[in-house]
Amino acid sequence: MHHRPGGSRVRRLLVGALLFPAIGCKTVASSSFAPLPAGGHHILFIGNSLTYFNDLPGTLISLAASAGDTIRAAQVAYPDFNLADHVAQGDAPRAIATGGWEYVILQQGPSSIEVNRQDLINSTRYYDQLIRLAGARTALYMVWPDIAHPGDFPRAIDSYALAAQAVNGLLLPVGAAWQTAWQSDATLPFYSADGLHPSALGTYIAALVMYERVTGHDARTLPAVAMVAGSNVGIPEATVRLLQNAAHETNARYPR
Repeated sequence: MHHRPGGSRVRRLLVGALLFPAIGCKTVASSSFAPLPAGGHHILFIGNSLTYFNDLPGTLISLAASAGDTIRAAQVAYPDFNLADHVAQGDAPRAIATGGWEYVILQQGPSSIEVNRQDLINSTRYYDQLIRLAGARTALYMVWPDIAHPGDFPRAIDSYALAAQAVNGLLLPVGAAWQTAWQSDATLPFYSADGLHPSALGTYIAALVMYERVTGHDARTLPAVAMVAGSNVGIPEATVRLLQNAAHETNARYPR
């Protein structure tokens, strides 16, 4: 990747942060959740600012609830961290070991440069051993290059696909879904003002992709209102349906 997500501005905002609990769930440190209803899902996110920006875990929880599904989630996320940084820091391996997860979702930068691709694959293999011991399945949150390097999309997509294949993990093809949606409307603003983090729209389509992959339910049946971090994004119903269709179409290209 050309630079690591987060940066000094985000770091100043989140100095001292450890575990970022998703909306409506306990922190990982509690090591327990209330019993799930039938068909519910427990998820742990491990990543950086591309995960906690716009509260992606909380958005996913709320999105699932809007369809009558239950997802409970927590996250270990630090500014600028890659997966190897989490190993050295230690909170992520400890959180995995608490157990009770169905999926552990891994994320770092776009990993489009070869050395970062190998780092992603090697780190995924390391984490997969811990995740399997905890009785969960590894998932890869495919992110995107920054706005200045659109030509890196194919390599970023391939990097995450290769990492998922290396451990028979679940691929969450968010970056690819951005591209699918752009084929229908190239003006969709998936980047925030800094050209790296997702806009509310970018987070919404990420949650759509993850909802389908985790629950197996069709994102096109969700309500035609885009809610992100507890707020209505305020986009037309036609745009919401376009994003739901793009998420579904993209997911259909990858095995679960």
